[in-house]
Amino acid sequence: MKRIVIAALASLLFVASCQKVPLSNRNQLMLVSSKEILPMSFKSYREFLDTNKVVRSGASIQSVRRVGLNIQKAVESYLAENNYSQLIEGFQWEYNVVDNPQMNAFCMPGGKVVFYTGILPICQNDEGIAVVMGHEIAHAIASHGAERMSQGLLSQGVLTAGQVGLGVALSNKPQQTQSIYNGLYGLAAPAAAQVGYLLPNSRNQESEADKLGLIFMAKAGYNPEEAVAFWTRMQQQSKGQKPPEFLSTHPSDDTRIRDLNRQIPGAMKYYSKAR
Repeated sequence: MKRIVIAALASLLFVASCQKVPLSNRNQLMLVSSKEILPMSFKSYREFLDTNKVVRSGASIQSVRRVGLNIQKAVESYLAENNYSQLIEGFQWEYNVVDNPQMNAFCMPGGKVVFYTGILPICQNDEGIAVVMGHEIAHAIASHGAERMSQGLLSQGVLTAGQVGLGVALSNKPQQTQSIYNGLYGLAAPAAAQVGYLLPNSRNQESEADKLGLIFMAKAGYNPEEAVAFWTRMQQQSKGQKPPEFLSTHPSDDTRIRDLNRQIPGAMKYYSKAR
């Protein structure tokens, strides 16, 4: 029953508050804007760095920052060429490495990137880092953080029909709003909402970030074919450790690799020009 109610509310608000992802034309629910979320993102990023072991020097941080800057320039160029430079207004790009064995990386809204040391052996080199970097930055460019925040505010009843804006959410339930942001990918949402509404959209976001990420890395001069090699290594490393795809925010590795193979030819034209 909860699932039906959440879906009904989502449908009502989607009509009034949906927009299209500029680079893919997919409809997305946006109850808060990307610009609204930037101050919260910058604050959370700084708090994260202050409470984790940041790698200050060495080959790993040099590689991550080198690749990050190259892809940043490619993204800025790509958006300018397509009249979408407004998507990165207010961005404060930053690249850091945190000493943590998890195989993970993320880009918060506003271009705030973190790589965990645990993912670097899977990356192996700059090309592998570029696969992850392009994918994570694509999440920020496509406003997935604001979209996920909107989904969380809706699923937990912080915003109801006719209400939009982060200011309204903070006024209604400040602690809950902050909690939703801290668990930006649905970690605090009710289980029914996770399975019935939040996670399927997250899988769409992941596939979208894969496609855009290939373009960004290719335009920066990194071979997009390396994406298949990276995800094959990831599949081998994490075999038996993931939940079934229907309960995961990510596509299965087999699904992702199949989709990437279809998308690589489109990205190769950018790689050919960048070489």
